Amino acid sequence: MSLILEGFTVDAGRRRLLHIDALDLPSTGLIAVIGPNGAGKSTLLGALAGVIAHRGTKSLDGDWPAPERIGFMPQNFAVSAAMSAADCVLLGRRERLGWRVTAQDRAEVARALAALDLSALSDRRMDRLSGGQQQRVLLAQRLIRDPRVLILDEPTSALDMHHQLEVLDHLRALASERLVLAALHDLTLAARHADHIVFLDNGELVIAGPTAEVLRPASLNHAYRIDSEILTDRNGGAVIVAHRTVSN
Repeated sequence: MSLILEGFTVDAGRRRLLHIDALDLPSTGLIAVIGPNGAGKSTLLGALAGVIAHRGTKSLDGDWPAPERIGFMPQNFAVSAAMSAADCVLLGRRERLGWRVTAQDRAEVARALAALDLSALSDRRMDRLSGGQQQRVLLAQRLIRDPRVLILDEPTSALDMHHQLEVLDHLRALASERLVLAALHDLTLAARHADHIVFLDNGELVIAGPTAEVLRPASLNHAYRIDSEILTDRNGGAVIVAHRTVSN
C-alpha cells in the first residue's frame, strides 16, 4: 500500500507553485517535508489536505480519505476565542457530537490532552495560552478525530526543546498505523524522527525516500546554499551542522 502522487501541480495564475511528476511512499509512517523557505512545503500540505486546489492525482491505498479522516493543522494558526482548552479539543469531534456531550466524549478529550502533557491546562482559556501551548492543544484537537492522515505544517515551530521531542515521539508512535506528514525546518529533528523525507526546492521534488538516503550534504548544500556536515551523536543519531552560507 502506498501514498502516490502523479502529475501533482499547483498554480497561482500563471505562476507554478508546485510540481511533482511522481511520488510513491509507504501509506503509514512519519514523513517529513523539508526544503528552504519558498520550496513549496505549505503548498504541498495544503493541497493534500484539500484546502488548496491542485491538478493531477493523489491516492492512499488506492483511494483518498474523506475530509473527516484528515487532520490538518496549518502553519501559525491561533485561537483567539475564550473557550477552554478542553472545549477546543472537543470541537475536533464536532461531526460526531449529539445534542449532549457524553462522559465518553469528555474521557477522550482528557486522554488527548494527557498525551501531549496538557492536562493541567484543560480549563484554561485558549486566548490566554502561549503560542506553544495553543499549538499542542490544536494538535490534540486533530488527534481526537482519529485521522487516517495527519497533515501538520511546522508542528514544532513554537515549542521548546522538551515539547518538540515529546510531540515528535508521540507522532512517531501514532504513525505506526496511519500516515503523518509534517513540514519541519529543523533537519536534525527530521533526521532522528522521520521514516521518510520529501525534499522540495523551488516547487520541485528534489528527492524522496528513506531518511538516511535523502539527507546528504550534497543535496542540502545546493538547496539551502550552505556548507553542511552530518555528524553522529553518542546514541547514533544524525546531527546536521551548517558551518556557513555559500553564494550561488
